[in-house]
Amino acid sequence: MNQIFNIGDAMQANLGFVVAQTAHVEAGVYRYRYPDLDYASMIPIDTSANPFAKTVTYYSMDGVGRAGWINGNASDIPLVDMSLDRDETSVYMAGIGYGYGFEEVGQAAMLGVSLPNEGAFYANRAYQEMIYRLCFDGDISKAMEGLFSYTGVTAATVANDGTASSTLWSAKTGDLINRDVNALLIGLNSATNTVEMADTLILPIERFQTLASTRLGDTPLTVLEFIRKNNVYTATTGQPLNILGRRGLLTKGAGATARMVAYRKSPEVLKMHLPMPLRFLPVQINGLRYEVPGVFRVGGLDVRLKKAVRYADGI
Repeated sequence: MNQIFNIGDAMQANLGFVVAQTAHVEAGVYRYRYPDLDYASMIPIDTSANPFAKTVTYYSMDGVGRAGWINGNASDIPLVDMSLDRDETSVYMAGIGYGYGFEEVGQAAMLGVSLPNEGAFYANRAYQEMIYRLCFDGDISKAMEGLFSYTGVTAATVANDGTASSTLWSAKTGDLINRDVNALLIGLNSATNTVEMADTLILPIERFQTLASTRLGDTPLTVLEFIRKNNVYTATTGQPLNILGRRGLLTKGAGATARMVAYRKSPEVLKMHLPMPLRFLPVQINGLRYEVPGVFRVGGLDVRLKKAVRYADGI
């Protein structure tokens, strides 16, 4: 008598095998890091909000005042003017998952081999790419802004004092390029009455690579090494200026020119809200596939102190 094959029972029978396998696969995925998408090295990531919070509210405070001479019996003591701004960031749900086919699972169970982990790795990669994009470019559909073009951040074009044929670094010497970098750092410091100093400088990857491979005159130093040692931040604090090259800045400036970004890397200045980092949900059966949904909730980038960030275009 022929035995009737019940596909539903077979799917359920293999479910335990898939669940055990995905637990192992996901543990490996969470340990893995993609250095080229290391946004956390440039932007503080805040995961402190409730994973299901609809919004994240924060306050930015500023104050201005000037002390002066008064009479011992005065009633008109100068006061500081304080401003407190309330901002609210919406949090949105996003997702990416992976899955296995019925045949793939059956063969793996029969042979006693592990299920392939490529799907989980690529799902995690897609998640990392989206967070990276939100950090630096934002997302118009959710009214999110990125670090490379944030409303309210001062942008200026680098100077051309007549010693070069244009403002572009391709037409400038290492000394003039270093002058442009220092002008950006000094401009940020001056605009905040010397309160803020940028400790991070992000260049278009194309400019970064050129500086790293171009020798400064007849010296053994590259232009990049010279700038690292001869900038106002390092001269003032004794600390190294963190100079990074990243894609996406080559046409961000005015007139689609290259832009560099200087800022103080601190949660006081900017942060990315990620109340729920990527988490994989329990395995689900969908037709002849075992699917593992992945979800995350993100609120986007907040630049809280816009004067502690500054752009320079035309490089």
